[in-house]
Formats: sequence, C-alpha cells, structure tokens
Amino acid sequence: MPNQSQVEQILKGAGFIAALDQSGGSTPKALRLYGIDEGAYASEDEMYDLIHAMRSRIAEAPEFSGDKVIGAILFEKTMDREMGGKPSGTYLWEDSRVVPFLKVDKGLADAADGVQLMKPIDGLDALLKRAVAAEMFGTKMRSVIGEASKSGIAANVAQQFEIGKQILAAGLVPIIEPEITISMDNKADAEAMLLDAIGAELDALKPGEDVMLKLTLPETANQYKALVDHDRVMRVVALSGGYDRAEANARLAKNAGVVASFSRALTEGLSASQDDATFRAQLADTIDSIYRASICG
Repeated sequence: MPNQSQVEQILKGAGFIAALDQSGGSTPKALRLYGIDEGAYASEDEMYDLIHAMRSRIAEAPEFSGDKVIGAILFEKTMDREMGGKPSGTYLWEDSRVVPFLKVDKGLADAADGVQLMKPIDGLDALLKRAVAAEMFGTKMRSVIGEASKSGIAANVAQQFEIGKQILAAGLVPIIEPEITISMDNKADAEAMLLDAIGAELDALKPGEDVMLKLTLPETANQYKALVDHDRVMRVVALSGGYDRAEANARLAKNAGVVASFSRALTEGLSASQDDATFRAQLADTIDSIYRASICG
C-alpha cells in the first residue's frame, strides 16, 4: 500500500509534480529542445542514454527537492535505471523527498468519436508489480480529447477509470489524464462535458479508492473546483499542454487547489550546452515560477 509519508506529501505538500516521462515517440523532440539533435545518437539505446542523462541532471540538482517539487513522473526506462547511484525511485524519495510515479500507458489509439483512447496496455499487471518493487507511489496514463463529443468523452473517461481500478488493486495510486487538446475551438464545451463524466466516475468509487487527476488548464478559472474538493481525489494537477511556461503559469494561478504537472514548460530554457551553474540557475528560476503558480489561491 502507498507509503503514508508520501500520501501526506501528495495531499498536503506545497509544490508541483514534475513530468519527466517523455516516451519513445516524444524523446527526440525533448532532446532537440534540450539542444541535442538526431545526429548526436545512432541508436535507440544511445537516445535513451541521452534522455536519461538529461533527466538525471534535473533530478539530481539540489534545487529539485520536495520543498517545491512534491512528485515526479518517470518513464519506464527511467524507473529501471539509477540516479545518484540508487534506483531512480529510491533516490527521488530518500534523497530529495520527491514522490515517484510511473507512466504506464503505451500510447494512443486512432481517433474515433472525437477522442483517442489508450492502446491496450499489454502486461500491465506485471508492470505494476515491477513498479511496486521499484518503490513507485503511483502511475500516470494519458488519453486525448480532440472534440466536444459527449459520447467520446464518456468513453475516454470510462477507460481511464476502468484501468485506474486495476492500478488501485495493485496498491498504487493512479493519475488519470484525459487531456483536452488546447487548439480546440469549443474547448470550454469539452471541459464541461469532462467535468460531468469524471464526476460520475468519482461518485461510483468506494472509500479508499482514491485517485489523482491530471487535466488540461481550463478556459474558465476554477472549472474543476468540484473535482479538487471531491472526497475520492487526492490532488488535481494540470498539464501545460503546449502552452509556454509563462502562459501555463498564468492560467494555473487562476485555479485554486490545482498544482502543476508540467513537462515541456519545466524543461523550457534548459540546454545540454549550459555549464552547471547556468543550468542550475535556470532550473531554480523555473521551479520557483511553477511553484509560485501552484500555490496561488
């Protein structure tokens, strides 16, 4: 079952959750933004070595600590490697007081009815056992909403909660992430539908079946206040979704009780070419800005 000290960190900690979980498809872009293009590696293994070095440089920096970063989401290959001479999850908690989570989805299915469901997660039970052994606190899984389709959104959320219950049964806390695409013309309509669909699923959960939610920053401030206050929700976190850090922070600050879980907005401005002092100064400024936006309200 979840570590009680980690439960308290997630429930009450002031700060945000870092998303360090770029997968195979998004890793080349993440490396390019970090200043490493495709010509710098000749194989997938070399690519993963480079992205792990980037993640380790972030996570091992003294500025990356539980005082402002309450949790971190890891890619499977990151979980399986080491940081600071220890297994990644162990290092994050023991050395930094950062609660570790594992990304478990295997990507998106083709679009249908305005949404992209998750592909089947083959071998999920075995992966969850490995996650428990690697001292993960919880998991994260992403699906996408591209249109304000009531039936599509309901199906998307139903899939998330169905798999979420499997994760809960393994003793882990699921972060449920039905991402709304920020470029939608009718984004606010989709957000209203999503609120209703998630609320219905939460109401059907039993005491002790507590989850976390990762949602796109909404058009209307405090759109998801009812979810923040729901008894079955440990924390609502927000993804940057393509907004730059300034825009993401400004939107986040308007949503009381919601904290960040940024990926691109977290690594924005960091570069492989920076010396350690410059890198750490940029990381400190970034963490501080996201932290301040997360604790507003």
